[in-house]
Amino acid sequence: MNQTRAFLIFAWLMVATLLWMEWGKEKVAPPATPTATQPVPSASTVPGAPTANIPKAPAANGTAPTVATASATPAGPTAVTVVTDVLRVRLDGGVLHQADLLKYPSTADARSAPVRLLADDPANYFVAQSGWTTAGGLPAPTHESGFVLEGAPREFKLATGSNTLVVPFVWTGNNGVTIRRNYTFHRGGYVVTVRDEVANNGAAPWQGFVYRQLGRVPRALVKKGPMSAESYSFQGAAWFSSADKYEKRPYDDFVEDGTLDKQVTGGWIAMVQHHFFAAWIPGANDASTFSVIATPVTGGSQYLIREVGPGVNIAPGATASTEARLWVGPKLVKQIEAQNVPGLDRAVDFSTWSIMAAIANALFWLLEKIHGLVGNWGWAIVGLVVVIKALMYPLSAAQYKSMAKMRKFQPRIAQLKERYGEDKQKFQMAMMELYKKEKINPVGGCFPILLQMPVFLALYWMLSESVELRHAPWIGWIQDLTSRDPFFVLPVINIALMWATQKLTPTPGMDPMQKKMMQMMPLVFGVMFAFFPAGLVLYWITNSGLGLLQQWWMTRKYGEAPAKA
Repeated sequence: MNQTRAFLIFAWLMVATLLWMEWGKEKVAPPATPTATQPVPSASTVPGAPTANIPKAPAANGTAPTVATASATPAGPTAVTVVTDVLRVRLDGGVLHQADLLKYPSTADARSAPVRLLADDPANYFVAQSGWTTAGGLPAPTHESGFVLEGAPREFKLATGSNTLVVPFVWTGNNGVTIRRNYTFHRGGYVVTVRDEVANNGAAPWQGFVYRQLGRVPRALVKKGPMSAESYSFQGAAWFSSADKYEKRPYDDFVEDGTLDKQVTGGWIAMVQHHFFAAWIPGANDASTFSVIATPVTGGSQYLIREVGPGVNIAPGATASTEARLWVGPKLVKQIEAQNVPGLDRAVDFSTWSIMAAIANALFWLLEKIHGLVGNWGWAIVGLVVVIKALMYPLSAAQYKSMAKMRKFQPRIAQLKERYGEDKQKFQMAMMELYKKEKINPVGGCFPILLQMPVFLALYWMLSESVELRHAPWIGWIQDLTSRDPFFVLPVINIALMWATQKLTPTPGMDPMQKKMMQMMPLVFGVMFAFFPAGLVLYWITNSGLGLLQQWWMTRKYGEAPAKA
């Protein structure tokens, strides 16, 4: 296999991958988002909102619990606003209705409104809910009603110098059972700790099961060209269990794949989208049941992922507590890893394929280290290429040395082709004999080129998924490395580099059809790369530029003087 054939194979693999990605995008495209004229979600339309839809958790005594009855506390939960340095949240005792990410503008313009991850308006419906269900029809608070605010404030703000902010709610049943719920917010963090403390001051035992869920309608994707990362990033529900590890389900598969009903200890559940996600994380030793539900509504469907458990069985005069974390925010790798939750890093969905995800994680780790030195993600990408080229230097040096020697012997190969005419078998045998005599390795150029394929794809997913690079500028006209070059400057540079590389690439024994294909490659790749994220094109042209420089040097050193017959 010579350099040209290796390049053609690489091009074929690239085109095949793009076709597969396009097919996958159509296959998992989310249902149409409900229009703004859809009725406001109510207890009859929001999945899981009616108390009767809360799944029946298994009771400790083997009998199925009934649905929680109406709360003894007056209905009508009071919504309050909570503001930290990174979040602005509107919540009541059972629902986070709205969450704005203050550090993340919705567009590349830093003055634009912050990203609203959670919202209760019908077109963008995405909420986090939590309540209780009981055995035997005992009173319990649901996410709809029951909890009331302790105290008078309607707005809570993280005080200067304070690292935490606690928002307290309480429910008191007519049977003497009290549940105090505290939402704890943390400075600089996107995790909200939700702790329920149950006290049984009644005369009879009380058994209850906490449930936590995320409900939403599919978001409208913001597409920026046919290769937009929005088109290919995963949108749907995800969960993790120690037995089956990371699993996910796109919206289209909710109904077809069933309601899940998975028994899990620890783990987590999430609703994932491009760059951001929300997740409920129960205690590591808490036993619960995971389920997913799709509910048809006007204009589309609403989707829900839920965990029920753990259960508590409280004797008169006793107390119990349960705690979970709620992540509401961006896919920040360091903060996610700091939670020490198994598998939570998979929410940063670099790839479905484990090996591709591993390569992408390694690339991101290296990219982040370089960014710490240079302070700019664009220059960090350039530095990443330099490091990768340095690591692959022995392979690429052998590749370019082989190409240079092949270029040197092109006149000899042309004479062999002329001598054997249409007898391709004899021509190939004579050419291989020449390679053997002159110690030319015709397959030397294949491996380094093919090795670039998984690195390139892993980098595509990494650049597309990493919120750290979202709206990150490089220089001048490149103000968002995750979007395409607005003026197509980088793709044009890529065409020029590919054309120059072709001029230095030997083509011994190539038939006219292959030559025409090679001549078209710079233009084909240039058009294709015009819609890639600018950061990815920057990686590719830096890699191509360094490769061209190395190839030019090797050609001068080993192949400048043509060999004569």
